[in-house]
Amino acid sequence: MQIKIPRKIVDGVLLLDKPLGLSSNQALQKVKWLLKAKKGGHTGNLDPLATGVLPLCFGEATKFASYGLEADKTYVTTVQLGETRTTADAEGEVVERFPLPEMTQEKIEKVLLDFLGAQQQIPPMYSALKFQGKKLYELARAGQTIERPPRDITIYKLQLLGFTADSLTLEVGCSKGTYIRVLGEDIATALGSGGYLSALRRTISGSVDASELVTLEHLIDLYESEGEAAIVALLKPTDFLINHLAKQTLDEASAALVLQGQAIKLLDSSLAIGQNVRLYALGQTFLGLAQVQQDAVKGLLLQPVKMQNTAFN
Repeated sequence: MQIKIPRKIVDGVLLLDKPLGLSSNQALQKVKWLLKAKKGGHTGNLDPLATGVLPLCFGEATKFASYGLEADKTYVTTVQLGETRTTADAEGEVVERFPLPEMTQEKIEKVLLDFLGAQQQIPPMYSALKFQGKKLYELARAGQTIERPPRDITIYKLQLLGFTADSLTLEVGCSKGTYIRVLGEDIATALGSGGYLSALRRTISGSVDASELVTLEHLIDLYESEGEAAIVALLKPTDFLINHLAKQTLDEASAALVLQGQAIKLLDSSLAIGQNVRLYALGQTFLGLAQVQQDAVKGLLLQPVKMQNTAFN
């Protein structure tokens, strides 16, 4: 008979270096088990063959995970030339082979310039996006192809780090929702060949970079030597992923109102309608998030949208 391990409330953000070979959810579940945490989520899916920055949110921090999804991201990737694959990465089967293009730094950099800036990108079939309740990669594995609407994305940076006769290594800075696999395929096509990603590492997500990460191996070692308390000590505060948002400190009366879900008068005229704002009590206890809204009678208000249940526990 399998013994059910009790789960406990754990709040905070863990900055994981996702290992090769695990899906983002598999990595999350392993850390969640180490922490014995009741609730957890991650901010931005990484494919099994990708590594790097994967912030994991636990407990109250999961309320603010979506703001990590909104963040710009940076990747280092290697595009293998000469063939295309079903999944656009090394995990897929070969679809078609192509001759290798003539490679010069000048030619590559000229092609890369065409991919900078705002543009539209069609998501791949091998993705976790859903169609009528099913993930696209499940439909793709069943041999189905669904028409996917293009997405607005922006490529902020596209730097050539190196190249060989049959590959190029790039640093890519991009907006949310960008599929680096699709970008790699498109660049290979523009060079006069086919291509797929042979390596992908996320180095930055929002304000988080790879220098701050902990590996799963290190977490397991900590757990075995010191228990889950040593891992809890590595957690960042629940507001860690939203430190880029505007901040307001409230007096005791206003703090009590927002914790009850009531809007309060906005006194800071520099904030814009629709802007998200972090709210803190005078003692700098994080309360949650509010949004600037316009009321026809009362004027500009701070309307609570996500509040911490544990703010004054």
